[in-house]
Amino acid sequence: MAHILLRHRDIENMHKLEVYRANGGYDALQKALNEYQPGELIDIVKASGLRGRGGAGFPTGLKWSFIPKAPGEKYIVVNSDESEMGTFKDRELLEKNPHQVIEGAMIAAYAIGAKQIYNYMRGEFMGIGQHFEEALQECYEAGILGDNIFGTDFSCRMYGYYGAGAYICGEETALLASLQGDLGQPWAKPPFPAIEGLYKKPTVVNNTETLANVPPIIMNGADWYKSIGTEKSPGPKIVCLSGHVNNPGNYEVEMGMSFRELVYGENYGGGIRGGKKFKALLPSGGSGPVVVEDALEAPITYEGLTPFGSTVGSASVVVMDETTDMVWAAMKMAHFFKHESCGKCTPCREGTFWMDKLLSRIYHGQGTEKDLEVLKSVAGQIGGKTLCALGDFAINPVLSTIRHFFDEYKAKVSGKQAVKETAVPATTD
Repeated sequence: MAHILLRHRDIENMHKLEVYRANGGYDALQKALNEYQPGELIDIVKASGLRGRGGAGFPTGLKWSFIPKAPGEKYIVVNSDESEMGTFKDRELLEKNPHQVIEGAMIAAYAIGAKQIYNYMRGEFMGIGQHFEEALQECYEAGILGDNIFGTDFSCRMYGYYGAGAYICGEETALLASLQGDLGQPWAKPPFPAIEGLYKKPTVVNNTETLANVPPIIMNGADWYKSIGTEKSPGPKIVCLSGHVNNPGNYEVEMGMSFRELVYGENYGGGIRGGKKFKALLPSGGSGPVVVEDALEAPITYEGLTPFGSTVGSASVVVMDETTDMVWAAMKMAHFFKHESCGKCTPCREGTFWMDKLLSRIYHGQGTEKDLEVLKSVAGQIGGKTLCALGDFAINPVLSTIRHFFDEYKAKVSGKQAVKETAVPATTD
């Protein structure tokens, strides 16, 4: 099917305003401003079934509806702090199809009554952000951003903002804290951002890919959007495929396609690199539990991996072949989460430290069976006890690799398996 989100792959120079507009760009914004009241737009997005593409899968229209209807200062914040392991979809949108993100954010702003939009971009996105800033400038010069847009009484401005490369700032309250100049740490909820967000004003935080879905929904209608994908997970999804596959990269797929087709399909992953056997898969980067071959038949939907004890998240799929040492993989992911923990709450700060320490000891052949029991105990004291989801994310790869590959852990602590360095799974830029 023709691309809906990655349209730049079908149309050259889609990042340029003149090309974007020649191919229907900003028609959805004009339609929204001229044909609909704000509440009607929220209802359309609700009816479409669009769910957040940043990982949580929360219904987008419902999120918009939480914003108070009373007049006053409100904000839209685009979450482009793409920091999940194996995720590289939002950067492609910002660089190659930025106007679709801008248009979606502006429609969202009109729908909730906001006049200011901030795009919070990962600190390492400086080069990519430059392309996005150029797109913003084109919009200001064309009168698409600014005062009385398209001759209406709607005025809106949008700004780019760079974080400092902290994983925790992908969590919306930590992102908002960072955006307003505070430490990038989550806050306890309530208050929720919809009531007290940026500068204590009602705020909607949406993922980059989520907002890129909005213009085609407004142009084509909720029923059209629901005709793509599945009933509970409608629409297209950009999947980031990396690891031991022949063709790593971003793929726009219809929700409901199986993981097997993604990994082995001729137009997708093209099978396991070097003809090796499949071993395991991370369906949502480092934050989701590892799954094994029986999960390959599952559909790429928000509920598809529930029977297998995992989740699709942001669909950052990392494939591991038969040569991967799963204790090594768990150790690498635990080290990442230890490094990225903001330290605000004790279970995460201390728990990730000890998981990292114990896994390193076990992997390097210095651990005991008691260490393995302590590792499971520490993980159990993190899950469900942290201020944000980072703690739960941190234990997922640990507990899931123990569940599926317990023999590899036992071999390490019993001294039966020599430690070998494992090649880092290939990724794509």
